[in-house]
Amino acid sequence: MRIVIAGGHGQIALRLERLLAARGDEAVGVIRSTEQAGDLRAAGAEPVVLDLESASVEEAAQVLRGADAAVFAAGAGPNSGAERKGTVDRGAAVLFADAAQLAGVRRFVVVSSMGADPDHPGDEVFDVYLRAKGAADAYVRSREALDWTILRPGMLTNDAGTGLVLLTVSTGRGPVPRDDVAAALLELLDTPATAGLTLELISGNVPVSVAVKDIAGN
Repeated sequence: MRIVIAGGHGQIALRLERLLAARGDEAVGVIRSTEQAGDLRAAGAEPVVLDLESASVEEAAQVLRGADAAVFAAGAGPNSGAERKGTVDRGAAVLFADAAQLAGVRRFVVVSSMGADPDHPGDEVFDVYLRAKGAADAYVRSREALDWTILRPGMLTNDAGTGLVLLTVSTGRGPVPRDDVAAALLELLDTPATAGLTLELISGNVPVSVAVKDIAGN
């Protein structure tokens, strides 16, 4: 498979790229800076420099053409202000979804956030972030031309993955290693029957592959 990943230099994206490359798939990471390209190549991915905050839909679609699936894993980052929550966490997600539709790429997986809600109250930057992610998720869900799956992990950690998770519509709060989020994304990409689902993910006691098959009804 050829998988194009927005936010290709992110911690989850790099892990996913390594998993894809290890099994012989073609991972393409969309990044903002040429300085990040070496890290992607080391992960076995092809870097493509494109700033999704300023790119056109047509430019993003050009990167996506011929792909089997797209993954939106970009984010403004914890140290960014409220404005970039709008331009990246919402705006870039909308652009990438439109570009996937234009390029004819149906399978579209989003790394969202637990608590994402377009109507989330509050004025803190994190409140703005949850509204932006919620608005992006709502937009993706409205695209009938996309076979979308939205994954909302709990509190992300850099602990070594256990391969054991809880994956369901509502898990409650909890941590999850980024390793296990990447493993879940890989399984979701392989499981088209998860299209149309918005799922939460935390650490649990079910192997990732089994958890995805269970939620897909397989």
